[in-house]
Amino acid sequence: MTNIVQLLGDEAEHLLGYRCSGIDKESLHLPGPDYVDRVVAMKDRKPGVLRSLQALYGHGRLANTGYLSILPVDQGVEHSGGASFAPNPIYFDPENIVRLAIEGGCNGVASTLGVLGSVARRYAHKIPFIVKINHNELLTYPNEFDQTLFASVDQAFDMGAVAVGATVFYGSEQSRRQILEVSEAFEHAHNLGMATFLWAYLRNPAFKTADKDYHVSADLTGQANHLAVTINADIVKQKMAENNGGYNAIKFGKTSPRVYNELTTDHPIDLVRYQVANCYMGRVGMINSGGESGKDDLHQAVRTAVINKRAGGMGLISGRKAFQKPMLEGVALLNAIQDVYASKDVTVA
Repeated sequence: MTNIVQLLGDEAEHLLGYRCSGIDKESLHLPGPDYVDRVVAMKDRKPGVLRSLQALYGHGRLANTGYLSILPVDQGVEHSGGASFAPNPIYFDPENIVRLAIEGGCNGVASTLGVLGSVARRYAHKIPFIVKINHNELLTYPNEFDQTLFASVDQAFDMGAVAVGATVFYGSEQSRRQILEVSEAFEHAHNLGMATFLWAYLRNPAFKTADKDYHVSADLTGQANHLAVTINADIVKQKMAENNGGYNAIKFGKTSPRVYNELTTDHPIDLVRYQVANCYMGRVGMINSGGESGKDDLHQAVRTAVINKRAGGMGLISGRKAFQKPMLEGVALLNAIQDVYASKDVTVA
């Protein structure tokens, strides 16, 4: 097992000993072995959706814990195949992406129609597939920042996927069209018995000021989460909150002083707890993204997992930190993330 305390270093007590006071853990619907029966079964989902979600929760090293470790590899569309896979060219071959997810003990693998479709007959029955149906491509010049449908729900269903994933750039000029497209796609996916994942990302240049990047503020990302669950996302993927006060700094929208002086503090677990609260207090699971690959990936991945778990989150979806390095190192990083969620010593704050 991973030595979590050692990896956290000087932050160990700050992160492992903290208890949230603004939003108490007793008010949350927390992950657990019975999550589908206890929480999801109360919803209007068809039995097929429950089966699909249970397939995800029942797979990999975190099987039947209620937590998720997902490998996402769709960066080649937006960031370019070269930027994404040149650090480790074996991942130009989609089979190695799926192999990494399997050998890394993940609950599922999320990728493009092309990636998963190219190896579906060999692997769709061996690990749950999540097909990302829209993307932001940056070969268009000048760049346009928009999410465009690349695949259909029916194509995902036909290849044996258990879920579809999509992104909405909340705050962008195109967001309302994206919301409509994704809402309709999610309805169709649910009718076919598939689960739905939403990448609920913020995108607006006004959200980044000279002082801070409020694309990762707790209040704005929390509202993005709230919009995501409103269109029936089963799982929300969100960047981990790093600051707060986006509404007040940018001077738009509506908020409440209680968000800042009662419900949250500047502690990272409180900030992420507010993100979880906006997912209907955990009735919809929230997974945080692992972030870009860097020099301190193992420490950062474990730190993110600890904050997410202690805040009441449902897991981590980490891609570049895992696939932009040799496969054995990628497997070790994924296993370290999973060790946080498997550890009885890392509790909900």
